[in-house]
Amino acid sequence: MKLLLSILFLSSTILLAAQDVKVSSGKVVRHGFFNSEYVDARTVDVWLPENYNEEEQYAVLYMHDGQMLFDASNTWNNQEWGVDEVMSVLINNKRIRKCIVVGIWNNGAKRHSEYFPRRGWRMTDKEKQKKILLMQDAHIDPAIFEQGMLADQYLQFIVRELKPYIDKNYSTHTDKANTFIMGSSMGGLISCYALCEYPGIFEGAICMSTHWPAVGGVTFNYLKHNIPNAKTHRIYFDYGTATLDSLYEPYQLKVDSLMFLHGYQSDKNYVSKRFEGAEHTETAWRKRLHIPLEFMLKEEK
Repeated sequence: MKLLLSILFLSSTILLAAQDVKVSSGKVVRHGFFNSEYVDARTVDVWLPENYNEEEQYAVLYMHDGQMLFDASNTWNNQEWGVDEVMSVLINNKRIRKCIVVGIWNNGAKRHSEYFPRRGWRMTDKEKQKKILLMQDAHIDPAIFEQGMLADQYLQFIVRELKPYIDKNYSTHTDKANTFIMGSSMGGLISCYALCEYPGIFEGAICMSTHWPAVGGVTFNYLKHNIPNAKTHRIYFDYGTATLDSLYEPYQLKVDSLMFLHGYQSDKNYVSKRFEGAEHTETAWRKRLHIPLEFMLKEEK
């Protein structure tokens, strides 16, 4: 059965990767089946703003779940983030610096395994691990344990293979001050992990509707000991109050306390927002996407 599901997923991925990306502004350059020594090959979409000019340099925003960003006609739920529309308005109105977006497609069956912070689990004592494994919690995806925790390999792919390729083939600012990472749900979790693991690569992480309940919230102990320097980094968190997001508030409040203890200050280098009634959907994230983008990518003076 698992083999059949994997074959079906691979077939649908091949079909989607072959389709054109329809955007309202700018253009998307598709790199189908980007190979890696660390993780399975996948599609990578690079969005370039209108009037992209190779004589200029652009900041880079790496986004997870790349197949959900631009074209609802090609997504499984007919929803999209509307990244091209939102980015274009903000750039054209000089609300944010000029930026390209690198949309990294998820691996479907291995998404949870690639997005779950491995070191958070390893820093958890054995007794707590046993209790978590016996809980049969609905928010624990068994694939994480069956396939192994692949977040470290996934981040190596981004940092050691994908970023050098992007910097070589596109006109980018290559420094930390212009490199950011972003995602929602499990994508929020891996974005936070990326900032902690590679503070010399990313200046900021945008984590929307972060799925803190994954594997019993064991990420907290890791975060406590690995929060990057508040003087040189910025972090954005948010959550809604409906559907899956309704679980997140107690976790996020705990994270907020940790961040404040480590020197982060509201609105200066840290934002944590609650959106009443917002659901766990691309449609909901699209409605508020401009808020984290303006915070993280505000135009340099």
